[in-house]
Amino acid sequence: MSAPLRVLTLAAEAAPFVKIGGLGDVAGTLPAALRALPAPVDVRLVLPLHNAIDKTQYALTPIASFTIAHADGPIIAEVFQTTVKGVPVYLISGAPIAASPTVYSLDASLDGSKFAFFSLAALELARTLNWRPHVLHAHDWHTSPALHALSLRRARDEFFRSTSTLLTIHNLPYLGVGAGPSLNKFGLPPAQGSPLPKWAWNLPLPIGLLTADKINTVSQGYAAEILTPEFGSGLNEFLKTRADSITGILNGLDMEAWNPETDAQIKTRFGLGEWDKRGRNKMALLQELNLDADPKRPLLAMINRMDNQKGVDLVPNALRGIADRGWQAVILGSGDPDLEDAARRLDDDFSNVRAIIRYDGALARRIYAGADMLLIPSRYEPCGLTQMIAMRYGCVPVARATGGLRDTIIDYHAKGQKNSTGFLFEAATPEALGQAIRHALDIYQDKRRWHGLQRRGMKRNFSWRRSAEKYLALYEELVI
Repeated sequence: MSAPLRVLTLAAEAAPFVKIGGLGDVAGTLPAALRALPAPVDVRLVLPLHNAIDKTQYALTPIASFTIAHADGPIIAEVFQTTVKGVPVYLISGAPIAASPTVYSLDASLDGSKFAFFSLAALELARTLNWRPHVLHAHDWHTSPALHALSLRRARDEFFRSTSTLLTIHNLPYLGVGAGPSLNKFGLPPAQGSPLPKWAWNLPLPIGLLTADKINTVSQGYAAEILTPEFGSGLNEFLKTRADSITGILNGLDMEAWNPETDAQIKTRFGLGEWDKRGRNKMALLQELNLDADPKRPLLAMINRMDNQKGVDLVPNALRGIADRGWQAVILGSGDPDLEDAARRLDDDFSNVRAIIRYDGALARRIYAGADMLLIPSRYEPCGLTQMIAMRYGCVPVARATGGLRDTIIDYHAKGQKNSTGFLFEAATPEALGQAIRHALDIYQDKRRWHGLQRRGMKRNFSWRRSAEKYLALYEELVI
């Protein structure tokens, strides 16, 4: 189309304003990547003005004020605008958003009210600005109420009549359980009598899946997995009825932010094939962790949220089962107290293990640059970024064959030596993980083969441009 394609993106979080998980990476990076494409795309981002956002860091200009209807009376919404990387960003404030000290809470009623208010205010903002989007792009359950509202209004609302909708699923199990009553107070009724399972009639994400014109997940593998009982969160049969509208688009990686040739936070910068320089990072890391400074001993790493979804519980027994193989290991992360304790016990029991129970972005970079292999034993992984970062830094991934991990890692044993970039295993058991590590340790002894794995991983192109091109094609399908 000759005029710019207008896309209004709604998200609960986006870097650099606030980032809790992978959604923050996508919502913070994709709009700029789309605007950088040769085809004209006018992407604008809308976020809640969370209390967690440091408002002093941005030049926020007030641009609009209006009210959103609620059962207990109208609620004032105020909108502020700024620009980041050429992307217009609108931040919406109001009582339901101000009531929550964090981005996400454990109170479903509080979150339901916050995100229903935000979603409806985002629609009203477009109308107030007289900026009619060709595509409304929502992410996860938090902004699904906007799709719900649009589906109720579109037939009789001239302003939004030609607006198409896309819903991106980053993590299907987060359905918005408990948020329904809050949505109802904003005039968003349950989807009674719909093809959804009855238990899902008043849940925001299922209603978003029902009402979106198209749906995508953040990898092709996850798009297939959500149609199965194991990964479908009880919605797999319904999702099969929408299979023709579901696609997978792999998340990208910011190749400039994650670049070992320019990374100021690692000991020695290095490029493709500069194994001696990379080795200096390993030695510095071993010294920092007070581990045996023997460069020949393989250094295993895990950088993860301590969560059963991430398969963190598999790691202690897997490592205990291969204790005779002469490795060293570092575990970095925090989360579930039981999993944290299991990591600490491993540290206590083995002099060659260091468990660092915290989030530490700078240390994570030093680990990527110095460790030999990264363990990623996720039970499910919609996309995953750690494996992309690891490969970029010459750290070979050992991962479970699921979702985006299967899409991004070429398994050494399944594909042979010429194309492989890592090691995959199937069963979510300590034994299967341990066996995969054993295979990796065997290949590690052959430096020619190991450097081949590293080289191929470092050469992979996971840039956001490729992902943005696929999103643009999806938008164009919607508006044709």
